[in-house]
Amino acid sequence: MIGIVDYGMGNLYSLSQALKRLEQSYIISDEPNELDKTDGLILPGVGAFKDAMALLNEKKLSDYLRTYAQSKPLLGICLGMQLLFDESEEGVLTEGLGLIPGRITRFSGASKEGERYKVPHMGWNTLSFTAPESCLLSGLKPNYVYFVHSYYADLEDPETLIAAADYFGQVPAVVGKGNVFGTQFHPEKSGAFGQALLANYLKFVRQQGGTCSCGKEMC
Repeated sequence: MIGIVDYGMGNLYSLSQALKRLEQSYIISDEPNELDKTDGLILPGVGAFKDAMALLNEKKLSDYLRTYAQSKPLLGICLGMQLLFDESEEGVLTEGLGLIPGRITRFSGASKEGERYKVPHMGWNTLSFTAPESCLLSGLKPNYVYFVHSYYADLEDPETLIAAADYFGQVPAVVGKGNVFGTQFHPEKSGAFGQALLANYLKFVRQQGGTCSCGKEMC
């Protein structure tokens, strides 16, 4: 059973439809007692980091998710991925869940050469794999995925990077540490590739998150 964390800022319909296509049973809840019955969680998110963390704190979900991720898999999507990090500078500096080291930073809108570019980073972009052995990328080849975001993850630990996109510099697109994974793009809106990535996460959940198919503790 997969749990979709409903804290008031997630695109629940698209994600639930993706799980239905994969014939995956799921619940949508903001109750820790219900979420505890699951084998893995997905944390979606659309909107502002500060507002999202305020809701997670208000619903007593922040500490719950930190504890849950110590023993069971957790996947964050878009804003949900950003919430996994230590902090975000969006609006005012706001503490995140602290499950992956790094800070969420706004795109500057100008390259190092002074070329102006559009913010948000929105639309289809190609991935490059930095850790192709990751369980999340098993059987996949780099492909286009769908992004919508104005902030990106500035990683403290390069070992947490699994895949990236190029948007006037490297944009972390898939990250992972232990039982915790995140995708900056929307896999539920990224066609066959996104569906396959979600299927790989579900396989990881079935393995209880302890050992990847490649045999490593964290791939």
